[in-house]
Amino acid sequence: MSALADLPPLRESLDAHGLLARKSLGQHFLLDLNITRKIARLAAVGEGDLVIEVGPGPGGLTRALLETGAEVVAIEKDERFLPLLQELAAAAPGRLRVEHADALAADEAALAGGRPAHVVSNLPYNVGTPLLVKWLTGDFRPAAMTLMFQKEVAQRIVAAPGASAYGRLAVIAQACADGQIVMDAPARAFTPPPKVDSAVVRLTPRADRPAPARLDALQAVTAAAFGQRRKMLRSSLKPLGGEALCAAAGVDPARRAETLSVAEFLALADQLGR
Repeated sequence: MSALADLPPLRESLDAHGLLARKSLGQHFLLDLNITRKIARLAAVGEGDLVIEVGPGPGGLTRALLETGAEVVAIEKDERFLPLLQELAAAAPGRLRVEHADALAADEAALAGGRPAHVVSNLPYNVGTPLLVKWLTGDFRPAAMTLMFQKEVAQRIVAAPGASAYGRLAVIAQACADGQIVMDAPARAFTPPPKVDSAVVRLTPRADRPAPARLDALQAVTAAAFGQRRKMLRSSLKPLGGEALCAAAGVDPARRAETLSVAEFLALADQLGR
């Protein structure tokens, strides 16, 4: 801990390396250690835990995670930050491994080496949603996920049926995990400040997560239903069976996608898979 405590403030490190956020990579840095330490507490990680962090950038959240005693695998696409992250690794011997890779193509299960792994990240804005879907539906099963998104995306993840934010992302996320917004973060907390506020979502994978074939069917049903969300299901689901599919699932074909519960979408997916 003493070596971590001896590190210069993040702003000084960024200045020393001449580093700025790149808009093209959706980068917005969290440099306030009070905020990053709160995220680490919300993630409930500590000594002996393994954390996978995507897009650490200058390492603000990484420092807070290392302070808990956790081991961190940091996946960073932007090679400009590798020297800065290696300095951080030197201050926490044996507890930070830096992987220069694109997280969308990374094999998290291999990086975890068979150990349970938490995913804790201030996600780059332009890849947050596809990364979440990857972790929810792929072979890698995180122990838990504590993730910073644009607030609008966070609201879409936890939205209930009937809410304007309820859509495909809510159905997929809630079929696979239990989630809640645990922290709001105003734009001014970031460097540079984005044009929108952010929020942290805590997700715990469900033990009864749908099997891969069921998830594929669920994604097909939600894509059709929400692709024409203002139409009745008899119309929006017509390519998949329309009224017959709805009847088999016990769903009124005169309803619209945003009124269906996750369980009803799963019932439609089960019938589609038959």
